[in-house]
Amino acid sequence: MSLEKRVFSVLAVSSNEKFREALSALLPESDYSPVTFAKDVNSARRALTEREYDLIIVNSPLPDDPGIRFSIDSASSGNAAVLLIAGAELYDDVHDRATKNGIFMLMKPTSKQILSTALDWMASARERLRKTEKKALTIEEKMNEIRLVNRAKWLLISEVKMDEPSAHRFIEKQAMDRCVSKREVAEEIIKTYG
Repeated sequence: MSLEKRVFSVLAVSSNEKFREALSALLPESDYSPVTFAKDVNSARRALTEREYDLIIVNSPLPDDPGIRFSIDSASSGNAAVLLIAGAELYDDVHDRATKNGIFMLMKPTSKQILSTALDWMASARERLRKTEKKALTIEEKMNEIRLVNRAKWLLISEVKMDEPSAHRFIEKQAMDRCVSKREVAEEIIKTYG
């Protein structure tokens, strides 16, 4: 059992009132919050401009669009796990395209049990995406630090007339002697000479 309890935000897009009621019963507030319902693609797009969601469920077709392009756009542009529920006539045509874009698919008719299982899969996928986001952020932070240190080194080379290895050693030694990060030393050098 995990000590950390995750709560997932949900955007559900469906024009079918019975589907929305059934889905609501599967989304307890302790696990899914906030839950936003949209009746068409335009409303769903507006909801996505206001916030990001962890899980997006699209019950196709919708009054203004089949929902396929919206599902693909949502999966491609954000970090949400996306589920597209489609009838047999649409399912076969769209399945390959949806799968290539990382979209989960269910064929209608479906049951509460299958939908509940799909929600569990989506939660797992979202957690995996969350870990990838953290790794990407860490790499980006490290790259920013390297850029700052390099900029500080070049300022030491141009302003203090050090050679590159001496500038590098100077920054590392300052960081060690003062028990601060190389980033902090680099920022001070940039402030002084930049």
